[in-house]
Amino acid sequence: MTIALERPVGTTLPGTLVDPEVHERLAVRITKDHPEIDVPTARRIVSQTAAFLAAGAREPGQFLVPSALVDIGWHTWILHTVDYSEFCQRVAGRFIHHVPTDNEPVPGGPAAARERTLAAIRAAGYTIDPDLWMRADGDCSQCHQGCTDSPVNK
Repeated sequence: MTIALERPVGTTLPGTLVDPEVHERLAVRITKDHPEIDVPTARRIVSQTAAFLAAGAREPGQFLVPSALVDIGWHTWILHTVDYSEFCQRVAGRFIHHVPTDNEPVPGGPAAARERTLAAIRAAGYTIDPDLWMRADGDCSQCHQGCTDSPVNK
């Protein structure tokens, strides 16, 4: 039996999900709010945020978590409500809410959540930028709760 995929796994550049003008606007905003991030990295963050959101939209109910850098992209995008709402409608058919999980444990723990998230992005056909999903020490960049702003385990 052969299974035909809509697109080969891991071959679509996630930046293609975002209008180029919006992509640049978000990247510039990231660099203004986070001066330690350069424009090329900010562009990569926007792309990986798009992949994360699109992958999560394909299979709601999975517990997916952004990396610390992707969470910056998500927070930035939410501030651009018209652009964010349009993107959500196009990729998910609905608004994708950002819901912090301050009091809920991450199913399977942070490493499992990271692997589940990366697997979902790959299954959706998007390439992964590994540098944006790992901390400098090579560990998952998320805290126990799955939100970079969570006070748990800081």
